[in-house]
Amino acid sequence: MFELRRLRLLHELHLRGTIADVAAALSFSPSTVSQQLAQLEREAGVALLEPDGRRVRLTARGRLLAAHAARALELDEAARAELSEEAPAQVRIAVMPTAAEALVPPALSLLAERMPGLRLEMVELPPEIALFELQARAFDLVVAEQYPGHTREIAEGIDRTLLGVDPIRLAVPRGDAAHGLEDLRDRAWVLEPQGAAVRRWAVQQCRAAGFEPDVRFEATDLVSHARLVAAGHAVAMLPDLVWTGGRTTVSLRELPGSPVREIFAATRASSRDDAAITAVRDALADALAAHEPR
Repeated sequence: MFELRRLRLLHELHLRGTIADVAAALSFSPSTVSQQLAQLEREAGVALLEPDGRRVRLTARGRLLAAHAARALELDEAARAELSEEAPAQVRIAVMPTAAEALVPPALSLLAERMPGLRLEMVELPPEIALFELQARAFDLVVAEQYPGHTREIAEGIDRTLLGVDPIRLAVPRGDAAHGLEDLRDRAWVLEPQGAAVRRWAVQQCRAAGFEPDVRFEATDLVSHARLVAAGHAVAMLPDLVWTGGRTTVSLRELPGSPVREIFAATRASSRDDAAITAVRDALADALAAHEPR
């Protein structure tokens, strides 16, 4: 009989690639992880790991057992969900920055009324990292976004539920005479760093309008984008959730086609029927539906 905790270590190694990364993610020492994997190998009676330079990698049979481990962890999660109806509920979520500010506080207020005993734990993370950690069972639910024409890759065993849409508009300094995108060809822009899906999307909007944006500022924090615009140093394309705290210091203009980004919740398929996770997902959707930028 295989020990489920050891199976999880094998699953984590399959996902993360190194024993050091597994140890860091689960707060173990590398030696502990190695010892537990060695014990699992003895239980299996076949070689699960093989040397790969200074590291190790899974053998073909190691990958096979890792696939079985993933299914075993899903069954364990489903069983625990069914047995925990009378126990205090706890849900761990990872959310992108705009959702942390605009959606989580009102969602918590809704949950205080709908499920008073629920304990919600939140971490703010970029969607790319959060979705990986969801697969690795660090979180129960992730809030992420998808921009027009850029579909995010979703791993097998992950369900995605649309929470709603978030309009994207041009943000320009107060009193700016620009009426639309075509008037901003000579302005300084602030965008997310190279490689981000939203950066590629924004650049394509500018190119469709006939110019290459002069990107002088890069930042992952959209609040810093808004502050650069408010100070008169840049223009930007920003979603409405950014303006939860007010937009009185900038002016907004419509983009061609009135684009929106999709805000979605991702969960593991094995927990799709969990009552607490469903309640959190519904509260986030209701918070998004009620959001009114100031």
